[in-house]
Order: sequence, then structure tokens, then C-alpha cells
Amino acid sequence: MDRDALADFLRRRREALRPEDVGLPPGVRRRTSGLRREEVAHLAVMSVDYYTRLEQRRGPQPSARLLSGLARSLRLSNDERDHLYRLAGHHAPAATDGPAGVAPGLLRVLESLGDSPGLVLTDLGVTLAQNRMAVALLGDTARFSGPARSAIHRWFMDPAERARYPENDRDRQSRAQVANLRVAHSVHGPRSQADALVRLLRRESSEFAGLWERHEVARRFADRKTLLHPEVGAIELDCQVLFTEDRAQTLLVFTAEPRTEAHGKLQLLSVLGADSYSPAAGSPGARAQEW
Repeated sequence: MDRDALADFLRRRREALRPEDVGLPPGVRRRTSGLRREEVAHLAVMSVDYYTRLEQRRGPQPSARLLSGLARSLRLSNDERDHLYRLAGHHAPAATDGPAGVAPGLLRVLESLGDSPGLVLTDLGVTLAQNRMAVALLGDTARFSGPARSAIHRWFMDPAERARYPENDRDRQSRAQVANLRVAHSVHGPRSQADALVRLLRRESSEFAGLWERHEVARRFADRKTLLHPEVGAIELDCQVLFTEDRAQTLLVFTAEPRTEAHGKLQLLSVLGADSYSPAAGSPGARAQEW
């Protein structure tokens, strides 16, 4: 980790941006046109103190998840993002079949959501971005590596993923995951990450293999979900979906009707923050197989 170069790079990129570049109002009493540290920290879903220490050359090594948030909030190009990772002592993210960054239109919507949980996913269920409320509701779904980056893989291989849903809804969710993957597989074709994920799951999960043989093809997202949270219990939420034009990325937004029990639970999660969600022990990270 090159603390001096990292601090200088972050500061220069922050000062090169205007508030309107990231969907923020210009505001008043700005001594410079650049973003404030607290604005970068908010967009990256990290504490202001932690970000400040990075710019002051005294912060601990940031995780890959935090670097992803910084790259997104500072609107870094792919080359700049890779440079950021290397300065922080990490390998640059591996190339994927789909777009490396978040679609700008989806990112603007995500950053405007306020207290509504939202996250951007690839068509393989990889989390590209999530706001602080999504972390509070679902946990840090961007923390995984290897095949477990895909929510589809985690659904069939990680019991903690299924623990988010009531037992009577899990069969429907399994079919939806496979039907969504069928669409991605038909788009990306053989020798793609989608194909590798299919081959891996057919070997490792008899349930997946059986559902795959049904050949169901559809982008399925329930318009109403009941999620089980470890702190506040069951929350019944409406789910809105927004796709990019090529449907390679999806923005999921969770809302609750005002003055309902679910709305009150979301408000409580807003106060509790990301610490309210503790993933189950034993959730897999990187696995030996590549995908």
C-alpha cells in the first residue's frame, strides 16, 4: 500500500469533481468547486473519519469493497480504478463479460434514493453498487469473491442466502434464479462467465441441475417480497426494477407504504445502519474453482 500516492490520488480526484457531476446540489459557501470529504464518504458508503484518514496518509488498508465504493463515487475510469486498487495494495479487479462499471443512469437513480434500499446487479447477480440502506437490509453483498460474487451461486451453495426468505417462498426463488441465469446464458453464450457458472452449479447442486433441465427462461423479479432480517424480523416490501437498455444491469429498489409496520422497520434500519446486519458464520468467500 502506497499511502502517500493513494492520499494524493484520492484528493486530486475529489477536487476534480463538481457536486453536479455526482448528482448533488451545488450548495452554498463552497470555497472550492470540488467535492467535500463527507460527500465522497457518503457516496462510497463509508465513514467520514475513515475517508479522512486515507487522505491524511494514516488510514488502514481499505478493503476491495471500500475501493469499489470509492471508484464509483469518484467516477473513475477503468484504468483509474485499477490504479486505485494497486495503490491500496490490491490486485486490480478481474475483467468480466459485462460492463466493468455501473451504468451512469442507474447510478444516478441509486444515489437519489435516500432511505430506500437499492442495489445494482449484473445479469449474473453480481453486486456492482448498493447504498447504505441496502447494506443495512441485506448485508454487504459486494464482499464476496470467486463464484460466490454471484447471488445465483450463493442461492444454491450458501444456506445464509436462503435465510433471507421465508421457507414457503424458497422454491419460487430457486426457479426465478435459474430462469434469470438462462437468459444471461443465452446472451453471453459458451465460454463465458455465465456458461462457467452453469457448469459449476450443475456439478455442485442437484437442485440446480434439475431446475436447469426445465429450460425455463425469464427475467423474474417478484414485485412484492418478504425478507427476513436478523434484527427486525420479517419485512414485507415492494420491489421495483429498472434495467439498462441492454438489460446487462438491473437496479432493484425496495420500498414500503408509509405508516405501515414495514415502513417503521425501514426507518429503524436507517438508524441502526450497516451494523444491523450480521451474516451467518460460514458464508463462503472465494472457492477453489474459477468461473
